[in-house]
Amino acid sequence: MAGGARLRLLPQRAVFLPEHGTLLVADAHIGKAHAFRRLGVPVPTGTTQATLQRLTEAVTTTGATHIVFLGDLLHAARGRSPDTMATFARWRQAHASLQLTLVRGNHDSHAGDPPVDWGVDCVDEPFGLPGLAGLALCHHPDAPLPPHADGAEVPYVLAGHVHPSTVLGGRAHERLRLPCFHFGPQRGVLPAFGEFTGTHTLPRGPLDQVFVSTGAEVRQIHVRPTLHLPA
Repeated sequence: MAGGARLRLLPQRAVFLPEHGTLLVADAHIGKAHAFRRLGVPVPTGTTQATLQRLTEAVTTTGATHIVFLGDLLHAARGRSPDTMATFARWRQAHASLQLTLVRGNHDSHAGDPPVDWGVDCVDEPFGLPGLAGLALCHHPDAPLPPHADGAEVPYVLAGHVHPSTVLGGRAHERLRLPCFHFGPQRGVLPAFGEFTGTHTLPRGPLDQVFVSTGAEVRQIHVRPTLHLPA
């Protein structure tokens, strides 16, 4: 539970709100691989298709009717290649009944809003679902929230941006880095959904809860893992 909402954590690295039929997806970074290739960096192809395949799996598994992207749907203006945009457009046509909302992130401010024919409602953070005042959907975990009345409950923030991961194992050659959901007392951070994204290990507070995604399941980590910050 968070902000009065029941959360279902998915191995596809998304969160489902069952009572609202809403899927939360952070940091898809569509077009990132193409943007890197334009800079001369040799990176894998097919990452957009793989990302959208997992999105389809998440929608099919949950029966979601609404997807809220928690920022950074598109990676960069130079990543908007005809092939990349056409791939997403075909996915959108195949899921025309889905309501799509984008809570703009820092990359969206440079990449621009999605094409109008994708049918994505674009909003600024924080975004709230009707009937769910206790939850603020953001891109930045530290996004400023609007003033609230004295005595009113401060909304719980669900966000992305950080691309959280956890390092498991002891000796360096045995360590395994996995994307994770990181929940603190006042905010929770979703793992990056995109197929081609980096990660960052967050400090873990005494009240924090961490759940790793193996790709096949989600497991809570009860023992404080070894922290290993990327160089």
